[in-house]
Amino acid sequence: MARNTFRQDETLDQKNVFKFGHLFRLGKYIRPYRRVFGLTFAFTITSSALGLLAPYLTMVVMDVAIPNSDVALVLILSAVMLGTIFLNVFFMRYRIAAMAKVGQSVIRDLRLDLFKHIQLLPFSFFDSRPHGKILVRLVNYINSLSEMLSNGILNVITDMLSLGIIIVIMLTIDPQLTLVAMVGMPFLFAAIFLIRTRNRRAWQIISAKQSNMNAYIHESIAGVKITQAFSREAENEEIFADVSRSVQKSWMKGIATVFLMRPAVENISTLAISFLYIAAVAMIAENALTVGVLVAFVMYIHRFWTPINNIAMFYNSIVTNMSYLELIFETIDEPILVKDKPGATDMPEISGRVEFKNVSFAYEENQPVLDDVSFSCEAGSKVALVGPTGAGKTTVVNLLSRFYELQRGQIFIDGFDISDATLYSLRSQMGIMLQDSFLFSGTIMENIRYSRLDATDDEVIAAAKAVCAHEFITETEKGYKTEVNERGTRLSVGQRQLISFARALLADPRILILDEATANIDTRTEQALQNGLNRLLEGRTSFIIAHRLSTIKHADLIMVIDRGNVAESGTHDELIELRGDYFNLVNSQ
Repeated sequence: MARNTFRQDETLDQKNVFKFGHLFRLGKYIRPYRRVFGLTFAFTITSSALGLLAPYLTMVVMDVAIPNSDVALVLILSAVMLGTIFLNVFFMRYRIAAMAKVGQSVIRDLRLDLFKHIQLLPFSFFDSRPHGKILVRLVNYINSLSEMLSNGILNVITDMLSLGIIIVIMLTIDPQLTLVAMVGMPFLFAAIFLIRTRNRRAWQIISAKQSNMNAYIHESIAGVKITQAFSREAENEEIFADVSRSVQKSWMKGIATVFLMRPAVENISTLAISFLYIAAVAMIAENALTVGVLVAFVMYIHRFWTPINNIAMFYNSIVTNMSYLELIFETIDEPILVKDKPGATDMPEISGRVEFKNVSFAYEENQPVLDDVSFSCEAGSKVALVGPTGAGKTTVVNLLSRFYELQRGQIFIDGFDISDATLYSLRSQMGIMLQDSFLFSGTIMENIRYSRLDATDDEVIAAAKAVCAHEFITETEKGYKTEVNERGTRLSVGQRQLISFARALLADPRILILDEATANIDTRTEQALQNGLNRLLEGRTSFIIAHRLSTIKHADLIMVIDRGNVAESGTHDELIELRGDYFNLVNSQ
């Protein structure tokens, strides 16, 4: 990936705007666990309220019990304070366990929604984004929300209520001294206002830089063989060093912004407490204040600024996580362009007659790939699509499979408009082997069975035999139970292609699409494969995209696709007699 690509992506990521609506939206994920959350909240509030009794009880001891030598009252109040400590320990233990469960449940639900949505997004979404940027949203960004959900939200609500309780208690004890204690609040609000925008912006930049780094790491790992083949290690290290330095610089700027909040709160609180001491000394000198009240106020004012400090730090956490949350919800909000339209019905069992009627399509505006294409083929026929690279061959089968929605025209299967069918009922009757033979981590048996999970072992083996894969599979260390690495790297390209072919055939489709199905298979295997295919394709409609023209000589219909149109169509012999584009393609090979 080029360096300037990362700079462009950073600019795009920084356009996100802080939206408090995201917090309310996150609340919908907490709602299913509201009973546990509510009980934990009640316990926490009770614990916090009990904890706030200590300064008041201390005031009573100093101003009432000690001057009156009331030992019994001292013992009673001491027992009450000890009881609150034990209750706090019990409530704290319950809260930690309960909120950890709620937080992790919300994380699981959010990640599941994101994963489900990503699976429904159109090919165009993945074509235009590095996979590393998608992966970091699904894993890293959601993980970063864990601490905020497990403890942060409940803590900040508790701290806010504690502030309210403390203010009420202080007003009850001495309203005048309470106003003195609040003298630092206007300065605090001013500091928060000045810091918040800078803080949010800094963390948006950090998330963008981290996303770029993850994308580059993912791309570099996926292309490590090409890197080594062209001796690009040094250049890639230089690019990665630049990306890493960019992350480091943005992180240090972000940390500097984060740590503006805590010193601001601590300095303002220190000044406020100092001012309280000065005012209290003057009031004591005039006998307007007792020592017990002063001690209680000092304890309360410290407890007052502690939750403010916690809230300030939680605000930093919110700003950090909101930049991640915005990108998570941005992905969830990505429109699903290919979906069942309202009133869509299940496509009945098909025979396989296909008709394209005035179909036009473009991946990008004003750059048509197909232009007013029309053709039809009968059920059970073998249709071959040939032509130069980029002519639109793969686009034809992508539209038939509804990987992209039509922009103009109609496609019919057995007279049924596929745009009126549910995607599942359409694709479940089609077998597709794409040009990229992708294998999942797991056994060979599991990879072939992927297309039909209820298939028996015998059916899987029969499909493998039909495509000439059985022989090499049985020669592996554990046969069909052999584990393949991610993307099947333990197998050759041709072996992966044969397994993918078996997977497509196991689905027993009425329409079979083969996109360069024999491109990486040697000539000897290809001849054996053709014998099996001729039997298996009997009675099925098949669309075969091939650059090797020798593989499609016996097709019922050959269409030459060129510049988005069907330039020629007919059988092999008919097109040879025509001495046009197909004739030239055959001669060139």
